[in-house]
Amino acid sequence: MKIPAYHQDFEHLHVNTLPNHAYFVPFSTRESALTGEREQSERFVLLSGAWRFGFYLGLYALPEDLFAESAVPDTLRVPAVWQNHGYDRHQYTNVRYPIPYDPPFVPRENPCGLYRRTFDWQPGEEQVTLAFEGVDSCFHVWLNGQYVGYSQVSHSTSEFDVTPCLRAGINALTVLVLKYCDGTYFEDQDKFRTSGIFRDVYLLRRERQHIRDYFVHTKLAADLSGARVTVELDAPESMPVTYEFLDAAETPVQSGTAENGRIAFDLPAVRLWNAEEPYLYTLVLRCGGEWIAEPVGFREIHIENGVVKLNGMPIKFKGVNRHDSDPVLGPAVGKKEMLRDLTLMKQHNVNAIRTSHYPNAPEFLRLCDRMGFYVIAEADLETHGVVALEGGYNEKIYNKIADDPRFGPVILDRVQRSVIRDKNRPSAVIWSMGNESGHGCNLDAALAWTKRYDPSRLTHYERASFPPEGREINKTDLDLYSRMYPSIAEIDRYFEEGKIGKPYILCEYSHAMGNGPGDLEDYFQCFHRHEGHCGGFIWEWCDHAVVQGAENGRTKYGYGGDSGEYPHDGNFCMDGLVYPDRRPHTGLTEYKNVLRPCRVEALGEGVFRLWNTLDFSCLRDAVTMCYVVRQNGQDVYVAEIDAALLEIAPHEKKEITLNLPAELRGPYAVHFLEYSRKTGELVGEDETGRQQYETAVPAAEETPLSVTETDFAVTLQGKGFRYVYNKETACFDDLNGLLQKPMEMNIWRAPTDNDQYVRQQWQACGYDHASSRGYQTAVVQDAAGCTMETAFSVVTAYMPPILRGTVTWRVENSGVITMEVTARRAENLPPLPRFGFRLFLSPAAQELSYFGFGPIESYIDKHRSSFRHLYSSTVAAQLEDYIKPQENGSHYDCDYLRLGGLTVTGAGFSFNASEYTQEELTNKAHHYELKKAGCTVLCIDACQAGVGSNSCGPALAERYQVPRKIAFRGTLIIEMKR
Repeated sequence: MKIPAYHQDFEHLHVNTLPNHAYFVPFSTRESALTGEREQSERFVLLSGAWRFGFYLGLYALPEDLFAESAVPDTLRVPAVWQNHGYDRHQYTNVRYPIPYDPPFVPRENPCGLYRRTFDWQPGEEQVTLAFEGVDSCFHVWLNGQYVGYSQVSHSTSEFDVTPCLRAGINALTVLVLKYCDGTYFEDQDKFRTSGIFRDVYLLRRERQHIRDYFVHTKLAADLSGARVTVELDAPESMPVTYEFLDAAETPVQSGTAENGRIAFDLPAVRLWNAEEPYLYTLVLRCGGEWIAEPVGFREIHIENGVVKLNGMPIKFKGVNRHDSDPVLGPAVGKKEMLRDLTLMKQHNVNAIRTSHYPNAPEFLRLCDRMGFYVIAEADLETHGVVALEGGYNEKIYNKIADDPRFGPVILDRVQRSVIRDKNRPSAVIWSMGNESGHGCNLDAALAWTKRYDPSRLTHYERASFPPEGREINKTDLDLYSRMYPSIAEIDRYFEEGKIGKPYILCEYSHAMGNGPGDLEDYFQCFHRHEGHCGGFIWEWCDHAVVQGAENGRTKYGYGGDSGEYPHDGNFCMDGLVYPDRRPHTGLTEYKNVLRPCRVEALGEGVFRLWNTLDFSCLRDAVTMCYVVRQNGQDVYVAEIDAALLEIAPHEKKEITLNLPAELRGPYAVHFLEYSRKTGELVGEDETGRQQYETAVPAAEETPLSVTETDFAVTLQGKGFRYVYNKETACFDDLNGLLQKPMEMNIWRAPTDNDQYVRQQWQACGYDHASSRGYQTAVVQDAAGCTMETAFSVVTAYMPPILRGTVTWRVENSGVITMEVTARRAENLPPLPRFGFRLFLSPAAQELSYFGFGPIESYIDKHRSSFRHLYSSTVAAQLEDYIKPQENGSHYDCDYLRLGGLTVTGAGFSFNASEYTQEELTNKAHHYELKKAGCTVLCIDACQAGVGSNSCGPALAERYQVPRKIAFRGTLIIEMKR
């Protein structure tokens, strides 16, 4: 059979498809329509489920008779992508196209999936629509052997009128899906490239005369108390359209009949919709035997003096970027998976979503309406791969497609399909033209069409901030100045200079890859420093991966390169706030607390200032709060905060006075806990003050040490202990049998994903193979103990010393060891990953207690969801098991640690306790490959670098780097064998 070559023809993007319209499903009764569940409609016939399937390497391999039973020998579920079921192979690429760049042509080796589904049908007088909500990348349709049509644009709905093709009894639906088409050049999104019918397929029984489309407009009164509702209808003139308008309790507040294809009425009082209080009305339309129920939210988004406002209030987007992704289902996610994501987001104070980088299934936005999320609804457009056409990454050719008029209709089609489908969703507050496609005349045309079609929403396109040379930023049709991953200094300059005057938005920032991000609090402060900054969207929500079995007790998650594909971009898809199975990363926990509803500042003894960071809710209505007074690692007082004290309007601050115990002496902290008034879940924590922890030091011992010195070592023996100090390493080889191998000075850490660029500098300088070298050691014994002062350096092959310094070890007669080190990094070398000491303890050393930031991992720039307190745990529990192994499990700003017979005290050190060495974590590509060290590895750090977000964001801020001059003082107390 000859297949039309529409997949390589920009003149035929869609063949025989019905015109675009808003998403809705008709019902046969008012009652069923009000359920909001399309499965309750007898007019909705879902065809998802088991289909017959045949996989072919290309069009050339298809059988002559596509309708023969032998053409579809297998079974495949719909919706699904065939790569997740053993056909073809997975491929992850970020920027580079997976095929040669030769539009509109695609490779001859173009895998195809042939689908077949039969269904029983009894035709009536109705019109029947066949709908596909998502097919990647293009498809042809036949019904009962008759050609129905063709369509593309993977993430948009395509509909066909199949009434003439239906017959009584068994009908056979055949669909041919191609992996690549000319649309592939416009769908170069950062994700696994998958293929197939990945969203629902269904039939709709329509009345012959029916509502084809409608557009609901809500115009708020100047004082926001009331509103005017207008509905533009595309409906037959011969059929009356009646309507009811219901409140959330389904009580009618207005009703009537449309006139001249239009509904219009005024409401003197309305409740407004926002993400914190997503109040929805329902518009019920009736035309003949069809009922349609449309959720309506009253909200108005606009810009006033460079500030984004919703319903008259300045707002901040506390957002995430979300792909359709699941480690088993791939992009074929259903309502259950959508609800799982949205529920997690709500639990973590997220209020906004960018649908990166394509429209989500239409049901997703209806869930956002109901649950309360602001949505940047993005068109299915990305042509990022053009920057790689000359090898490397060339920004000069970024506009190759965007500014070529030949591609204008393709881009406009994609934007129109996105806007028209979701135009009635109150959650959709911003239309995005697409992502990373350069800029030029085609995007300007799409912006202009969007602004004319729907001026009620804001427009967004990040690359419009970089217009082609010689042109200015589009100030007519573009509402927002959007950026990705700028430094905070760059944002500050934008507002200082004031040249552009548009609200600033970060459509992507704080790249959440692996152990990170580490700059969330800094960006939060920046957003609130500038009223014209409306917030941002973390890249991204989830790690993308494919389940490939299990090994060593862990799920095997595959990423780029794990399927032998070319090209690929490794684990760059593992960049989410949650793991593939939706377990939160510590980065999400950090984000949650940065976004806490209330922030607390201590003003004096018992006096605090509370700041309501919400945009619409009184704090009293949103949360309940209690506080705990903490001193010396203990909770000494707990009390509720009276609800009357939380009477704080959105954005406002209020001073309150709380009772504190009269007997407090010495440093203490006041820890605040915020609980959602609706769900009772913990939604935020805050802490003022700084408690300290006092540790007991063994009493002085009068029995003098026995000190034996050789050219290489100093052996110190006392009552119940024996230490051996290595003068050549400036560290101890033996601490009373505690060490499995000699102590080491330590400057290396297993690079985090956010270290991937600075890692190259570190390794070029040999940091990963460094060791300490002692020079001269002065040994001085006195009546109370012995002091050893060693000049040392940290060295590596082929390089001058990385740093030089002096370490002074003091061993008291009691066995207590104090240490003081000063060091300076050599000029012209990059900042160190860390500086400290590494000890190898018995694998039986598992129980630990510490006073510092916990209980989850914490770093100098990532500790807003951790707090200084006394914690007890185990070494195994410290592991944050990143799918690509890396530095993890550190605890920042500690004063005390006890582990395996060793007690460490000091002012503000960090530590890691792990069953794995940093070398093992460095060298393994997947967590299931890890082998335990056979000992407990303890790193005690004078300082460790922050984690930042430099895998895509700016370089680590200097204040979070290991300083060039290092000074540290600490104490080691060894358990004696008496």
